[in-house]
Amino acid sequence: MVLKDAKILVIDDDGDVLTALRLMLKPLVKEVIIEKNPNHIYSLVEKGKFDIVILDMNFNGLVNTGNEGIFWLNKIKEIDPAALVILITAYGDIDLAIRSLKEGASDFLVKPWKNEKLIQAVKELLEKKKVRKSPRQNLSVEGTKIVGESEVMNEVFVKLKKVAPTDANVLILGENGTGKDLIAKAIHDNSLRKNKPFVKVDVGALTATLFESELFGYKKGAFTDAREDRKGRFEAAQGGTLFLDEIGNISLRQQARLLTVLQNRHITPLGSNEVIPVDIRLICATNLDLSVLADEEKFRKDLIYRINTVDITVPPLRTRGTDISLLAKHFVEGYTEKYIKDPFSLDKSFISKLKNHSFPGNVRELQYAIERAVIMAEGSLLKEEDLVFSAIEKHQESFGFQDMKLDNIEKNAILTVIERNHGNISKSAKELGITRAALYRRLDKYDL
Repeated sequence: MVLKDAKILVIDDDGDVLTALRLMLKPLVKEVIIEKNPNHIYSLVEKGKFDIVILDMNFNGLVNTGNEGIFWLNKIKEIDPAALVILITAYGDIDLAIRSLKEGASDFLVKPWKNEKLIQAVKELLEKKKVRKSPRQNLSVEGTKIVGESEVMNEVFVKLKKVAPTDANVLILGENGTGKDLIAKAIHDNSLRKNKPFVKVDVGALTATLFESELFGYKKGAFTDAREDRKGRFEAAQGGTLFLDEIGNISLRQQARLLTVLQNRHITPLGSNEVIPVDIRLICATNLDLSVLADEEKFRKDLIYRINTVDITVPPLRTRGTDISLLAKHFVEGYTEKYIKDPFSLDKSFISKLKNHSFPGNVRELQYAIERAVIMAEGSLLKEEDLVFSAIEKHQESFGFQDMKLDNIEKNAILTVIERNHGNISKSAKELGITRAALYRRLDKYDL
């Protein structure tokens, strides 16, 4: 799909806007259809196959929803789920426009728009449409190398490129080892704040006292070991991006403190009455599902809304198909250079073993396995025997965490230990930290 072959529908109740867009686009594309009344969307979209629909966010009371743009966006998607829709919005509708990305919009532009920016947005969408119809290409995000060409990763890339240039707070979801920190860095590197600090904090590992001092800083003498003033991470990230990893693991008290700062946009260091304004873009990450975070006994709903203007879910490696071998080759090249090795080729048995592994540790597990293979391999061909997966991940996978009932966890633990000790009850009891008699009672209890 190229610009000159494109067919575009423009819907806006402002005649001047329609005229301006038609005059601008007509010399560049095959056809431009303009329409003032959004009620005609049904017949227009059903009759004509448009490559792009440019849709205004607000109309004069034709739909009393308060967010007409999203209403009509959903109607367009009902008729044509693959439709590419660009929303045009006033500055005050930015939050609504960002929400529209979740509803399926492809892009949004702010009035008054710049002609070159609108044309560029149209070109980019047409190019993506072309890519979807052709073999996928590896995508590298500016400033941060992210390897992937699978359908699920392409969805992440599309959302990332839309969200990054905005100042919207982002919540990154995904299992451990999927690369959530890499996505966070990519968002920063593609934002207007890219030349300012990117500060990462593993908040899940902070105690209540450390949480306050690390995030908000402290003055000399604020507590026993406070021998000098220290800036907190919020202040260190001033003008840039603050990335709070494992946000799902902080206490309700810590959540309340964080919410206050996000609402007021200022901090007060420990031991000080000084109020310091903060200007940061917030990105959070967690390995918990949104359904878990929605439990108000564990996580404040008002904080969720604050940190989750847009969410991005990073898929587990096992769902990424050919990305596994693509990532393997990428890591092989990297570690070959790091350890000054001669170039390697990958044997079919090596690739086959990769494809048949479930990767409970995701990309991190793959990376460590490839690093070990490069270090330990003999010759220039990586074979099946060179690929050894972590015993830690195997242990976790054997328990699986599929059934979290205590009785079943205990039963599985006993079976695993007895098998490892080849049926020796004394060794097994010692490893489990119980007496032989206690182990026999449990064997009887579980009918083992």
